[in-house]
Amino acid sequence: MSRDVCIAVDLGTGGPKVGLVDSDGTIIAQALEAVATTFGPDGGAVQDAREWWTLIQASIRRLLNERPGVAQRVGAVAVTGQWASMVPVDANGEPTGPCILWMDTRGGPQVRERIGGRVAGYGASAIWRWVRTTGGAPSLSGADSAGHILSFAHEYPDIASSTRWLLEPVDYLTMRFCGVASATHASMQAAWLTDNRRLERMAYDEGLLHALGITSEKLAPLRPIGSIVTNVTNEVARDLGITPDAVVITGLPDLHAAALGAGATSLFSTHLALSTTSWISCPVAKKKTDIAHSIATVPGLTNDSYLIANNQETGAKSLDWFRSLLAGAGSAPSYDDLTRFAARSTSGAHGVRFAPWLAGERSPVQNHELRGGFTNLSVTTTTADMTRAVLEGVAANSRWLFGYIEKFCGRELSPVRLVGGGARSSLWCQIVADALDRPVEQIPDPMFAQLRGMAAMASVALGTKTLDDIESNRIPGVIFEPSPQGVAAMAEVNEDLSALFRTSKTWSRRHQSRA
Repeated sequence: MSRDVCIAVDLGTGGPKVGLVDSDGTIIAQALEAVATTFGPDGGAVQDAREWWTLIQASIRRLLNERPGVAQRVGAVAVTGQWASMVPVDANGEPTGPCILWMDTRGGPQVRERIGGRVAGYGASAIWRWVRTTGGAPSLSGADSAGHILSFAHEYPDIASSTRWLLEPVDYLTMRFCGVASATHASMQAAWLTDNRRLERMAYDEGLLHALGITSEKLAPLRPIGSIVTNVTNEVARDLGITPDAVVITGLPDLHAAALGAGATSLFSTHLALSTTSWISCPVAKKKTDIAHSIATVPGLTNDSYLIANNQETGAKSLDWFRSLLAGAGSAPSYDDLTRFAARSTSGAHGVRFAPWLAGERSPVQNHELRGGFTNLSVTTTTADMTRAVLEGVAANSRWLFGYIEKFCGRELSPVRLVGGGARSSLWCQIVADALDRPVEQIPDPMFAQLRGMAAMASVALGTKTLDDIESNRIPGVIFEPSPQGVAAMAEVNEDLSALFRTSKTWSRRHQSRA
């Protein structure tokens, strides 16, 4: 029997998606589960990694049981998801404590103590060493894997002593499937501990480890990007009802899976994610960094290529936040309802503006104190205006970043392929096209692009496809051309967002200092 089905897992901050994907990229079945985040007053943000695994196992069993015969076709398992988070596990891959999420800032004091200084907050020698070696540097806020590694010893000393491995979420789930600890230059990018000038070198950089005051003892061995780790364990095979011959692929960040799922695998083939967070990326040939705008290249889809990396802290999450406000103590409107509300307003939302910096910002400015909100409301403002303002504010924020991305690449990037849950909305796609003044392509089933992407990477690892095949054989989506009226309206929104940033950063800093 053909082993042409991949079990693909996409672990988002809101919870895991699980899909059964065939070799043509067709999602045979999919499931989405929700998980909760626990926030602390000290900057903590954690999730229960055991809960992820329990939900994923149950989803896979259910999907396979509902589709007789598919279990026997499973030939691979591949995991993608959030990154810049860290899970402590024992030698068997069982969590010894909570996952410290990408938004957790408790490691900030330790990072600043080790490498802080007067050059944009960094020591001069430290920032030079990191940018030259990795393309970036540990966040001074502590909100990345470097900060999380340091914070474990300070926040969880009892857990640190019982921990064998500190794993990124995608590497943790990969280990749960196959029993072997592994990582890649891509999955460990946010630890800033690999020499990204030499992606073929499967070792952590001793100089960077020393600078952070840590060792590689608890860091998983590095393997090539998109390679086979080993087979699933016999226990997992029995539990899920699949063959123990199924292979497990090295984990990849959602950035990489989105590029694969969008079929954007050739140089400068661009995708934009309207997910919980948002980003704009494309493959490039060389390592490069724009420190001023938090844009850098990271290890790419192979160990001899790169992807542009950046992050806007609040993307489609803005609409989810607004939806919860409308719900109050009652039921929330559906996302389709929200799109219908927004369509009742006009381009420009009758002057209502929304700044989407609900959790600060990283790109094109790094400002964790920045906060968002509505402005120019009046007694005539409607729910339709406010809903459309949210969509336009997120699009304008993407346009702000997009200008710097094109400068980074030294060329116009067109068209732009849209992935993520927000890209399900045709109206939002059109607004993004107008904001960028570029054609955008709504790829098929954009919410599950990463699932398709990981199935495609499994095919590459197994040797049945190449990266070129992924691009050339992709299923085209719907093209949205910028409209003259929309471009003119969004030009005003884009300009107003810049003005809002200039005023909001001062107000937000003052407000945060009083918190």
